[in-house]
Amino acid sequence: MTDLILRGGEVIDGSGGPRFRGDVAIAGDRIEAVGAVSRTAGAREIDVSGLVVAPGFIDVHTHDDRALLATPEMTMKASQGVTTVVTGNCGVSLAPLVLDRRPPPPLDLIGERADYAYPRFADYLAALDNTPPALNAACLVGHSSLRVGAMADLDRPATAAEITAMQERLQEALDAGAVGMSSGLYYAPAAHAPPEEIAALAALLKPAGALYTTHMRDEAGHVLDSLDESFAVGRGAGVPVVISHHKTTGVANFGRTAETLPKIAAAMKGQEVGLDVYPYIASSTVLRAGRLEEALKVMVTWSKPMPEQAGRELADIAAEWGVGLAAAAERLQPAGAIYWVMDEADVQRVLAFAYSMIGSDGLPHDVHPHPRLWGTFPRVLGHYCRELGLFGLETAVHKMTGLSARRFGLSGRGMVAAGAYADLCVFDPATVIDRATFAEPTLPAAGIAHVFVNGRPVWQGGKPTGERPGRALRRTRRPPA
Repeated sequence: MTDLILRGGEVIDGSGGPRFRGDVAIAGDRIEAVGAVSRTAGAREIDVSGLVVAPGFIDVHTHDDRALLATPEMTMKASQGVTTVVTGNCGVSLAPLVLDRRPPPPLDLIGERADYAYPRFADYLAALDNTPPALNAACLVGHSSLRVGAMADLDRPATAAEITAMQERLQEALDAGAVGMSSGLYYAPAAHAPPEEIAALAALLKPAGALYTTHMRDEAGHVLDSLDESFAVGRGAGVPVVISHHKTTGVANFGRTAETLPKIAAAMKGQEVGLDVYPYIASSTVLRAGRLEEALKVMVTWSKPMPEQAGRELADIAAEWGVGLAAAAERLQPAGAIYWVMDEADVQRVLAFAYSMIGSDGLPHDVHPHPRLWGTFPRVLGHYCRELGLFGLETAVHKMTGLSARRFGLSGRGMVAAGAYADLCVFDPATVIDRATFAEPTLPAAGIAHVFVNGRPVWQGGKPTGERPGRALRRTRRPPA
């Protein structure tokens, strides 16, 4: 029985094909019909004429593991039209890990010691089942989390016994429904893991139909070597690889996406490779003294000993204290920061690359977060698509929906089609835009009219509805992307 009809909108179905005028009927958690839908007794109708009806956006790069439980309304994502998040990126997942000490950076970006309370990945997924959030979640298991759980000393390669322990935990996670494994080889907990260690874990992915995503070892001077290492993992294991938040960082590497993107395109001819990107020239992670020299500017996002410094530029803090940047950074630890390390031309080049997906890489627990947490998807639609004309609206939506669903094996998601899940975003193409800024990073976007998850509204009238119809999406067998 039809529950709801979205009447008279322009449908952009997520395939990349041209838009068309049509109605969308919803029955339960599925799309019942698309096209000319006749009136049905008992069905509620919403006039969406002048608006676009698209699949709900899929944020393929998040650190929302704890946020799904701590802030289950997920306003920062629902307000953008996001209906599914992929968690556990950059080697950091909340499970499977139980800690008796403070989590080492960057594990502290998503939780404190007490938050790491899930010895099995199945326990974490069960928590999502038992207290559903507003959005769906497809979950990766993090290599760094596996490493921290298996090793006391992280400044060396894992032993054979430690690799076996990691394999056992990874296998449990895959059996529970993890969509793949992520790595964060750039960060200290994983920096000493040799390629052989990653290969030993990645070997478990193909039998499970899972994929491998990576925050590569280097996105600066050795970015080409890091791409080669990433491709080699995929080839050796016979699994798809996703390059996380692809960029080239530091002034010395401005313009080098003109080298990296052809290299990625060439690799795609022989293996499955994907990549995601966020639409900003600034990155954000833990505050590291080693990154200060490559950044044009640094802003503090949080500091445990000095929370009042969040939102201030590190240079201003250092000048106030009469010390250098490195000394100021040390005094603020543990802390997080935003780094202006990218060139706008590189960002646009990666965004325009035919196979790039959109991911926010937002950090939901930062005191003063990067605006990408609240603004990524409307920024692509409004600024890069409408204002700059970098690509058409159908292409923009495809990068956020159909392409992402296929890459991550999210069956029945990422499309507006009869039988698909009713994850939908209704937006105004003339006004949609990000409003979050570096000064005011938590302002919700403009132009997002309605957001539905599994057929139920989670965002309407500029505010959350309070509904929590999200699901933990277990891995299904994925077709080649």
